Amino acid sequence: MIPQKQVDQLNNQFKDKTPYEIIKKAFELSNKAVITTNFRPYEAAILQAVSSVNANIPVIWCDTGYNTPQTYRHAEQVIKDLNLNIFLYVPNQTTAHRDVVLGIPSIDAPEHALFTEQVKLEPFRRAMEEHQPKVWFTNLRQGQTAFRDSIGIFSVSKDGVLKVSPFYYWSDSDLDNYLIENNLPNEFKYFDPTKALENRECGLHA
Repeated sequence: MIPQKQVDQLNNQFKDKTPYEIIKKAFELSNKAVITTNFRPYEAAILQAVSSVNANIPVIWCDTGYNTPQTYRHAEQVIKDLNLNIFLYVPNQTTAHRDVVLGIPSIDAPEHALFTEQVKLEPFRRAMEEHQPKVWFTNLRQGQTAFRDSIGIFSVSKDGVLKVSPFYYWSDSDLDNYLIENNLPNEFKYFDPTKALENRECGLHA
């Protein structure tokens, strides 16, 4: 695990650097890296930025099974256009089966923790156990949640993996321009069944 002192130094050193400089530094620290994505809005930016530095990086997609048709079409387009090295992880139980026995519980229901475990946390743990990364690229940004406001560009996961968020200080407007400049698609009809509100954490990061 990277010491917190070094993480703090990295955050101070790279606060005003470009995403590409941040990404290159992360690869200097370790080539054993992954990107995780759910193909939510603005994900094409980090996928393009990181894969342009390392085209073979594993891209982990934990598909809950509840994405919108628009998100699935968007994912297929981005995977094809960027020639991503995609690794798909899905829950052990089908969506149709779960809809019968559990459905999508409200966040206040006791069953919501089980639902989140089934559709998101277990597939994610399985992915990370198989890939054993030292560096984990994410598209976390300041202003998304209270927790994310506190972490910086570099942070350490609960399991000791160095998380790197190259676009941490970027606004939606900044990313809109980045997508236009790099001819990248975006899609806003996205649904996360584990989150009732955009500013609520789903369990992977907090």
